[in-house]
Amino acid sequence: MNVGFIGLGVMGAHMAANIARAGHAVRGNDLRKVEPAGVAWAGTAEEAVKDAEVVFTSLPGPKEVEALAPRLGAAMRQGAAWFDLTTNSPACVRRVHALLAPRGIAFLDAPVSGGPGGAQTGKLAIWVGGEKPVYERCEPVLRAFGDQPCYVGPIGAGSIAKLAHNTASFTVQTALAEIFTLGVKAGVEPLALFLAIRQGASGRMRTFDRLVAQYLPGTYDPPAFALRLAHKDISLALELAREVGVPMRIAELTLADFEEGLKRGWAERDSRTPMLLQNERAGVQPHVPAEALKAALRSG
Repeated sequence: MNVGFIGLGVMGAHMAANIARAGHAVRGNDLRKVEPAGVAWAGTAEEAVKDAEVVFTSLPGPKEVEALAPRLGAAMRQGAAWFDLTTNSPACVRRVHALLAPRGIAFLDAPVSGGPGGAQTGKLAIWVGGEKPVYERCEPVLRAFGDQPCYVGPIGAGSIAKLAHNTASFTVQTALAEIFTLGVKAGVEPLALFLAIRQGASGRMRTFDRLVAQYLPGTYDPPAFALRLAHKDISLALELAREVGVPMRIAELTLADFEEGLKRGWAERDSRTPMLLQNERAGVQPHVPAEALKAALRSG
């Protein structure tokens, strides 16, 4: 395919080179002149996309994408597809989608995950929102630079998945900082603590796989680990934190939900039952039938 690629930075240069390496004709443009292997330089963004069947943008954020949209929309040919790889806002990508649709240009949000190393090796997750037939038609190009492309849903769905993923990562790292400062200040050497925690049940399991047994199917009985026991454990940890002078903001919030769960009579239910409180606060019930989860895991 003829491909236009705008944004040849730390991520974009590698992705564009991998697309060219897969046999596609790639023309690229950036604010500074960069010529990744196999990528022909275009003097302007418009020149890069004018003959392209597929266009990719990898830009700093929503402001840059929205500013570029009228220019690319005027230059791109009817029937072309534009995949925005930027970590973007759902509102922005929906506006750009609405702008381009009357011109016969398909706009899809397709943020990536894997960092510069993944961009170089082609080991990237690509989360796509937009028209599914367009995704399916262009999937071979996506697979040229990402080993795990995934259609998530309508326009904006890819960006939502990316923001949820990154926020999970940032929240987990904050919690990990808490528990490591607790363990080390209480007297355990950091490497020994790291190795010990990795051997536990949580350490051995992928983070999001923990959602499969209870939360997503909504099955909290019988308990794998009762809430009353989890409440005891986190209470002891916070008691230790007070003794050694370690603030534990994330753990305190967790304890508050556990105590609310006990007040509701959930002591003998699973320790993940307090996750239902967030469902109530948000006014949404994330639920996937157990059989659908099993089928998705088998296919993945």
